[in-house]
Amino acid sequence: MPHTEFDLFAAARQEMIDEGFDPDFPPGVDEQLTALKTRAAEAAGGEVRDLRALAWSSIDNDESRDLDQIEAAERVNGGIRILIGIADVDSDVAIGSPIDRHAAEQTTTVYTGIRTFSMLPEQLSTGLTSLNEAADRLAVVVEMVVAADGSISDTSIYRALVRNRAQLTYNAVGPWLEGTSGAPAKIRDSADLEAQLRLQDRAAQLLLDERHRLGALNIDRIETEAIISDGRVQGIGVRRKNRATELIENFMVAANGVMARTLMNAGAPSIRRVVRTPERWPRIVELAARYGETLPAEADSGALNVFLQKRKLADSVHYADLSLAVIKLMGPGEYVFARPGDADRGHFALAAHDYTHSTAPNRRFADTVTQRLIKAVLAKRPSPYSDEQLEAIARNCTLKEDAARKVERVMSKRIAAVALQPRIGESFAAVVTGVTPKGVFVRVLDPPAEGLLIRGQQGADVGDQLRVKLVSTDPRRGHIDFAA
Repeated sequence: MPHTEFDLFAAARQEMIDEGFDPDFPPGVDEQLTALKTRAAEAAGGEVRDLRALAWSSIDNDESRDLDQIEAAERVNGGIRILIGIADVDSDVAIGSPIDRHAAEQTTTVYTGIRTFSMLPEQLSTGLTSLNEAADRLAVVVEMVVAADGSISDTSIYRALVRNRAQLTYNAVGPWLEGTSGAPAKIRDSADLEAQLRLQDRAAQLLLDERHRLGALNIDRIETEAIISDGRVQGIGVRRKNRATELIENFMVAANGVMARTLMNAGAPSIRRVVRTPERWPRIVELAARYGETLPAEADSGALNVFLQKRKLADSVHYADLSLAVIKLMGPGEYVFARPGDADRGHFALAAHDYTHSTAPNRRFADTVTQRLIKAVLAKRPSPYSDEQLEAIARNCTLKEDAARKVERVMSKRIAAVALQPRIGESFAAVVTGVTPKGVFVRVLDPPAEGLLIRGQQGADVGDQLRVKLVSTDPRRGHIDFAA
């Protein structure tokens, strides 16, 4: 089948429907969008600070247009003050409005590689509520001081009017921070912006060091992305972690912790993001034993991280596969409703207590809800949701997140099958990633893709490196077959 015959766009839409999503916005949304105007601070209600003079910038993926957060930093006595501005989605999306009802049902933006199914209409998520460069926007600001030991103090949350001075990307900023490439044009042209980002990077590394001391896992998994040109898949690339992704990740983890603790200290209900202590910890212990390492009998994220980092140094080729095995054994994260005074269930992978999701309200409904809860605290109003509503929201967010993962996983396989179709008959370097009753699976290293070894699989074991030939692909089923 020529690869142009398979319609990935139609497949993505159908996969969304099959997993319980509605890819179309309902009646009433267009009218609501028409009525919305870009808001100014005086129209926002309540106390709103004017922070447009700060040197805000954003860092995101190359293709990102739904900008949820911007950052700024300054040196102060005691450390580095970090300010994280989060898009004020709530100001444009009223509870119970058509857009809000749709977002509450979908709960998440789904990235299928070939098409993005946005939780909010793009006129909002990439327009009115996106922290776009050179645009005045309302934001919820999380402020903190990061000390030399990575500890956080002097935290506060408030509303502000902000302006993003520079929209930057991970792929440009990361190599510059690492010293492997020159500064991107926007940084090269602004000494202030360069100083800002150096300071932000310093604070992020302090936060990271402290997180590792507390036992946070540094898991490195391969994330693939489709290379699209004129609406067609031209290949598959790899999205890698770098110094810029670390910067944003550490700021977001810190901001989410501040948000959760602020809600807790105010006696307010919340939706927590939880990764429970792994029930399958004994299997993780067994996995480590295969490499001659001993983990404690009781779950210990710090010990697990030491083991993972040792394996990364010893065998970087197979580290992504080990990381994936550990992720599967830990189990997925979930959203849970927390009443004031409830026992903290924590986030095992982050070694974090009192953790919520709050920094991506354009993309995740749980974050929009958290924004509404904190705004109620700031305004000294009761929670806009009942406990029963929050429990239902947390449950639906978890279910839809699982469904979104299934959609993205299936579409990733289909995209790989389409991308590899023109290369049938070629040979590739590969590593065996799984030996199961269903067969032997291998991962091709370049381009990154996984498939079934249908010939020459006898005696193959996980970790073996071999040469394989691409025999066939089936985009409809997402199958790729190799022969050794």
